[in-house]
Amino acid sequence: MVDTMALLHAFTRTPKVRGKRTGTPSPPPAPVGLPADDEVLLDVPDDALGRALVGAAAGDHAPAAELLLATRRSAAWEHRDRYVRRLAAFARSRPEWLDAWRARAPRDPDALLVDAQRAVDRVWDSPARAELLREVSPLITAAARADHRDPVPWRLALDHARGARAGHTYFEELWEAAVRRAPHHHGCHVAALRYLASSWHGSHRECFDFADTAAQDAPEGSLTQALPLRAAYGYLTDGCGPAVGRARLDAAADRAVALSARLPSAQPWPAELRNLLACVLVRLGRPRDALEQFRLTGPYATSFPWDRDADDPLGRFLEVRQEALRAVASGAGAAGADASAAGSARPRSEQRGRREPGGH
Repeated sequence: MVDTMALLHAFTRTPKVRGKRTGTPSPPPAPVGLPADDEVLLDVPDDALGRALVGAAAGDHAPAAELLLATRRSAAWEHRDRYVRRLAAFARSRPEWLDAWRARAPRDPDALLVDAQRAVDRVWDSPARAELLREVSPLITAAARADHRDPVPWRLALDHARGARAGHTYFEELWEAAVRRAPHHHGCHVAALRYLASSWHGSHRECFDFADTAAQDAPEGSLTQALPLRAAYGYLTDGCGPAVGRARLDAAADRAVALSARLPSAQPWPAELRNLLACVLVRLGRPRDALEQFRLTGPYATSFPWDRDADDPLGRFLEVRQEALRAVASGAGAAGADASAAGSARPRSEQRGRREPGGH
């Protein structure tokens, strides 16, 4: 039996359009404030990332280099983290631009980081993941040393340690190094939460303890305010462990609702938070609240969390949105949707789809 509380103590110190389905009746028109089904796009980049991806598709790494350099200069670590993930994912299928960048500037902190993320992503789904990840360690170390202020290589190191089944002492050392650089960095906190979940499968109360403490300490507008929402999603989809009280699940969702209200609406970068929040609210039987998140996210669907229980994440997004609409129209409101829309607040094990390094 591991010392759960000891580790918790250490911690607390390219757009796709969904094609039409044949043989399926057309859905009713979306209500005012919700885009029609055929207007919703999956994983749309913001304008800055879009320019970098267009350049990369043409074999030009300069726009990506300029984008990531700007995030380092302005210490925009959350945006940097998101951009690195997306650029690395693109480089897995279109590697020429990144390989040319690495060859031209072998010590560039931004190229090193994207290459390290790509290397971790490449081996994550392998049955020999733990062994293969050890070969990636030098790349992560080089990225971390290239800019000592940057917390994103340390987020990647935390993901790497989880995938390599590293021990708690080593993970704590990485965690302390990460939070020294950015005490409230959302990506590092998500990585730590996932390590807790994977180390003590079913110990959801400990995960909530960590997430609640981090959220309470985080600044008002920080994405780390939504960390308890991640814990709630993990509990609702895990299918094991002792029950977590309904009040705690609702409190996690309410905190994320408050954060969502402070973020700009119908913009790509807050879309993953709102997609996850809508998913959790539907599972909690709160379709009216979920519908508000669908309104705020506008035409921006994200693969996570819908790809965890469907092969067609955009289709699942639209399906759940329509179920929430029907539940509200039927008068279920916030009190309790029908079972097909809301499911249960009890854990369920139904995670399918491809698992990313950051996947729950």
